[in-house]
This record gives sequence, C-alpha cells and structure tokens, in this order.
Amino acid sequence: EATTQKVPAIYFLSGLTCTEDNFVEKSGAMAEASKHGLALIVPDTSPRGVSIEGDNDSWDFGTGAGFYLDATAPKWAKHYRMYSYIVKELPRLIQQLPIDNTRVSIMGHSMGGHGALTIFLKNPTQFKTASAFAPIAHPIACPWGQKAFSNYLGEDKEAWKEYDTVELLKRFQDKVDILVDIGTADGFLEKELLIDQLKQTVEELGQDQFKIRYQEGYDHTYFFLSTFVADHIQHHAKYLK
Repeated sequence: EATTQKVPAIYFLSGLTCTEDNFVEKSGAMAEASKHGLALIVPDTSPRGVSIEGDNDSWDFGTGAGFYLDATAPKWAKHYRMYSYIVKELPRLIQQLPIDNTRVSIMGHSMGGHGALTIFLKNPTQFKTASAFAPIAHPIACPWGQKAFSNYLGEDKEAWKEYDTVELLKRFQDKVDILVDIGTADGFLEKELLIDQLKQTVEELGQDQFKIRYQEGYDHTYFFLSTFVADHIQHHAKYLK
C-alpha cells in the first residue's frame, strides 16, 4: 500500500537493555501489521556513543535505559532527551517516508510500555491510542524508576510525576481506551512494574475502557509479547483506519 498512498503507523518502544532490533526480530508483529496495512516504527532505547561517565556501569541505567524522558540533570540533559526524540524529532524524520503522521499510535514493552503510556497521556491528540506489555506503571515508587529519575531528573519528586503513568492518569480528563497485558509469572510484577497500583487507580477513576489483562503463567519475555502482539495491533488498527 505504501507504494501508492501514505499508511498509518504504530510506534513501538522497547525495554531495558534493548536496541531497535529486539522487537523486529522476536515479536512476529510484521504479519499482523501488514494484514491491517500498518507500518511499524521502532526507535532505539537511548542515545548511543555519547561516552558520559557512568552510562555503561549498570544494565538498568544509561545506555539502553533512556526511560523516554528529557533529562534535566546537567550531566545527562544534553543527550538523554528520548521524550523529545519520540514526540518531536522522530515524527519529522518519518515525513521522509510514506507514513500518514495524522494516524499514528504508540505501544511498548516494560520500560517502553512506560514510555508508550506516558507519552500518550501527555500527547493524546498526537497519538490515536496506546497499549503496553508489562509496563513500568508507577516508576516513582519502584527501584528502576527511582534510580533513573533521581539521576536524570534530580531529587524533585514533583518533576518525576511528569513521567509516571499512574500520576498522569489521575489528572487526565477524558476516558481512555488503552490495552495493557501482564503475565502472572512475570518476576518483576510486584517489585518493579506495580501493575496492581495502576489497576487500583484505573478503578478509582472509573476508567472502564482502560483494559488490564493478567495472562496466566506468562513471564516478562518476548514469548509473552509475541503471543499477544496480534491483539494489540488489532486494538491499534481500530483507531488508525
């Protein structure tokens, strides 16, 4: 279709330690996206090759762990601007391709699920819908998020709330049709992802179209993601026609 007209697209944001390749190689998403005439846009997870002291010291911070925010701490602020990259720069780059920028949506896994949900909630007119696999749903309250936010954003906890799905949802005015899948055997479920807190917030706010599905026996890997990715693409396709 892209040879004759512009096509809609889904952005996919990947998780900690990933590059732009993991989803492309492991998800099996292409066949389902092709069926619906959708392009997939898969960016990297952090800046590369910038050589900031400490950016390669641990797997859950720095390289491969940009957390889809704009850093404000001086050490990181110049390069770690993944939020602006996804929301501003990438859409301009995509204009070179046969993509209809008025029909795009966003999804992600783990850290990328956090990115997809927060970016959608901050830019609901730019993206038609969102979905997530095992997102870091409440990063201000989990070790991964606290480590990243304290380094990238400093110690002002109010600033952290700008990149937290639970906090952003509390001030979101409209109903949202969002799909979240989480495996019940996910080893990060209780300590890092905090999906139960998200579920509680969704219920308290009466966001009855915000669907959270607990998938029995599934873990945090791409076996889980590839099993349910067709459901997610179908969810997005409803909004991208």
